[in-house]
Amino acid sequence: MIVTESLPGALKRRSKQVAKRLIGYDSRNWLRIRQIEAFTAFLEADGRKSSDVIEISPGWNRHWKTICSNYTSVDFSDFDICKDRTDRQYSVVIADQVLEHVQRPFAAAQNIHAMTRPGGWAMVATPFLFRVHARPHDYNRWTAAGLKQVLVEGGFPQANIEVFSWGNKACAKAHIGGPVRAYGLWRDLSNDEEYPLMVWAFARKPG
Repeated sequence: MIVTESLPGALKRRSKQVAKRLIGYDSRNWLRIRQIEAFTAFLEADGRKSSDVIEISPGWNRHWKTICSNYTSVDFSDFDICKDRTDRQYSVVIADQVLEHVQRPFAAAQNIHAMTRPGGWAMVATPFLFRVHARPHDYNRWTAAGLKQVLVEGGFPQANIEVFSWGNKACAKAHIGGPVRAYGLWRDLSNDEEYPLMVWAFARKPG
């Protein structure tokens, strides 16, 4: 049986959405605000968002597709980054919230490297402090230094990798035993290096 939303319910929900937009409510994941900002700025620099971009296993989240004009993607399980690589190479390879889910991260990093054209970039992000979320599996967590080493093992020169992290106690506490929190309004965006929640990296393949 299909249950349809009542008109009063739909109007109430729509009114809440409009009110939130008017007051500047941000529905993006609080954990990822700084990482999303960093990825967006990186794609917008040097015309990268207009270059050939491939995203690995974006799932339901097609955020980067809306930014990049020459975008394609490959999805698990038809494409397994631990054992598969595309025939062609790309200027930008995105693995956003992917590596924590793979059983063989070094093999995945090697395939990301192989899919990156000379002079191109890999953009990788993964959580460090976040609950287990098996989609379909959840295997790994890394610090910024650990993620850098994964990319080095994958073939990227250490000097060509920049790593970053963001987090704080307030954000960590908000995600214990509850749902993913929207950034909302006026949440704390200060960074505590001892409590990273999200780590990310930009790795360049030599030209």
